[in-house]
Parts: sequence; structure tokens; C-alpha cells
Amino acid sequence: MASVEAAEWTPRTKLGRLVLEGKIVSMEEVFNSGYRIQEPEIVDRLLPDLKQEVLSMGIIQKQTDAGEQSRFRVVVAVGNEDGFVGVGTGKARQIRLAVDKATMYAKLNITPVRRGCGSWECGCGKPHSAPFHVEGKCGSVRFEIIPGPRGLGLVANETAKIILKLAGIKDCWTRSFGSTSTATSLAFSVYDALKRTYKVVTPQDWVR
Repeated sequence: MASVEAAEWTPRTKLGRLVLEGKIVSMEEVFNSGYRIQEPEIVDRLLPDLKQEVLSMGIIQKQTDAGEQSRFRVVVAVGNEDGFVGVGTGKARQIRLAVDKATMYAKLNITPVRRGCGSWECGCGKPHSAPFHVEGKCGSVRFEIIPGPRGLGLVANETAKIILKLAGIKDCWTRSFGSTSTATSLAFSVYDALKRTYKVVTPQDWVR
């Protein structure tokens, strides 16, 4: 089935053509070259073991001249549990379409996650936790990831646990502030924190 889909894929971007031609064979090459992912098929091709999880699902109602219209709003996270993760939202009148749309945007938002052993209690040098204390924000929600020793597990709420696991983080403490009951803001604040592990390069940028 996957080979049939791959054969039917006609790339619309330069990156897509390079991937289809086999000139780019890994996600690391994509980000090192500074390309922007604009086609979900690129992620399907380079990360075939990608997993997805529905984080939240709700109904949005809108009053129009024709009456009240209802749509489903879904938040989805994707990741390979080995250093890549993405989060996306989708709206549609049918649940299945909303999930598909959210999954597509999550793939377009895929980001590399730098892992390490940033806990002073551990020092094993293996990539089981975050490399340093990092913070992410979305709306009124602020989320912090604090490196933890091996064996600690994920000390976080269920939504954050799912995203951290998909990213390949196995041990860490977390703290959250703001309207954490808003699933979308919480999910994207966790995603933002993980994204910053890749972008932050100097100790001056670390959260203390």
C-alpha cells in the first residue's frame, strides 16, 4: 500500500523532488540544509515509522444565517520516539476528516528534538532526557522541561507525557503555568519547549 502511495506522489516543491529522487534520504539532511517542509509525503517517506496520537477532540459551534453549524476540532501529535515530533490542529464537520487534517499539519510542523543527559544527578551521557532546562510558551500557557536522571520516567500530565514520549524523551520533570486546561495551548507549549532544544545553542539561552 505504501509503495502504491509513493508511486502516486507528485512533488510540488524542490525538497519533495529531491526526496523522491533519493538525493535527500534523512530528516537530518532536510533541517541541516534549511529546507521548509511543505508536503506531508516528505515526512511519510523519510520517517516511515512515525506514530500518531489524538490529544484532544471537541466541538465548535458557529451561528450563521443558515442556522447553527458544528465542526470538530482535533489536536494530534506525531513522532518517531527517536528525536522527531510535531503537533497540529484540524477542523472539519466529520471527525475522520478533522483527524486527517490535524495529522497533516502535525507532519508539516515536524521538528528535531535534541536529547541528552542534562541532569546533575545522573551524568550517564545517554540521550534519555532533555540536554538542559528549557521552556516553551503558547497563549497563556508556559511549560518547562527539567532534565531528570535515568529511571525517573515522565513526571507530567497525560497530554505532555504523550508528546514527550513521541519525541523520545524518557525521563524528566515538568512544570506548567497558565490555563493548562486548554488542550491546544498546552500541547503547543510542550511542542515549543521541545523545539527550543534544537534551536537553543548557547548557555545564555537556557532557563535557569
